[in-house]
Amino acid sequence: MLSTTGLLTRITQTPGQCGGRPCIRGMRIRVTDILEMLAENVSVSEILEDFPDLELADIQASLIFAARCTDFPRLTA
Repeated sequence: MLSTTGLLTRITQTPGQCGGRPCIRGMRIRVTDILEMLAENVSVSEILEDFPDLELADIQASLIFAARCTDFPRLTA
């Protein structure tokens, strides 16, 4: 099992590839593609079947990446 830091190394951002959006291991599979499929109730096993180059750790990395991107402090008055 990979650590959180190890999982996040699977997320890459390359200028000129997919508009610089975060992708999985340099492939043209965007993190948002994975997240949208999960949101549409596509099972992890279906995603892995449809994208044979993906691994379970890639899906986990997408979820951790999204969690980190939305983790910001809430300022209160």
